[in-house]
Amino acid sequence: MPTTRRASLFLTCSADALYPSVGRVSVRLLESYGVDVDFPEEQTCCGQPWLNTGDTKSARTMALHFLKVFERSEAIVAPSSSCVDTVRNRYLPLFKGEPKLQDRFRELASKTYEICEYMHRILDIPGLPPHPEPTRTTYHSSCRTLRGIGLRGAAENYLKQMLGDHFVPLPDADTCCGFGGSFSVKFPEVSGKIMEDKLGNIVLTGASTVAALDMSCLTHLSAGARRQNLGRLRFVHLVELMMEALEGKTR
Repeated sequence: MPTTRRASLFLTCSADALYPSVGRVSVRLLESYGVDVDFPEEQTCCGQPWLNTGDTKSARTMALHFLKVFERSEAIVAPSSSCVDTVRNRYLPLFKGEPKLQDRFRELASKTYEICEYMHRILDIPGLPPHPEPTRTTYHSSCRTLRGIGLRGAAENYLKQMLGDHFVPLPDADTCCGFGGSFSVKFPEVSGKIMEDKLGNIVLTGASTVAALDMSCLTHLSAGARRQNLGRLRFVHLVELMMEALEGKTR
């Protein structure tokens, strides 16, 4: 019999505070494919906000804690491309001149995955069942998904399998939504204009549902949609649609 895969769920701050259902769905989704999931309760933030504001001292502290919590995990899976990008690509520069620590962080990085990426690259899920109530859906691929962890095409393929012709590609899909962490705070006018352009492209698709792999983008876009009275739009993490397809029911 094949060996059971094991994974530790890293929930991330935004999921914990704003989207707890995404964490629950992530566990159910992984377990439905035979993954034994654990949740280390001592986990905290990955340190991305501190890195974004240049507080490298605090970011080092957060990185070392993350290492302590997850180093023994077989795999670390998170419903957030930006947090995975932080662990994979932004920890090492914090520990220049410390080769033993860098080796440990390299090993940590090699087994940290965004959940859709884990399903695609590690579980090698060949396909998903049709969604029970498909609606016209488009997909926003965040900057960290594309340029951070280099995941291209996997989410779109899953959406096509679940939704068929109801999946509509987003014009200028590789363009930022305008959030960018602290960027949206430091440059609100620029951030707002980028968001307006992204929402304009979403409206052009005629979609009623917008899926993404980063909840920070979903929060930014959904807030903008409310301000523009686009209340009909549903913003979801991709795992929510996946679980609906697997269970044969909607929310």
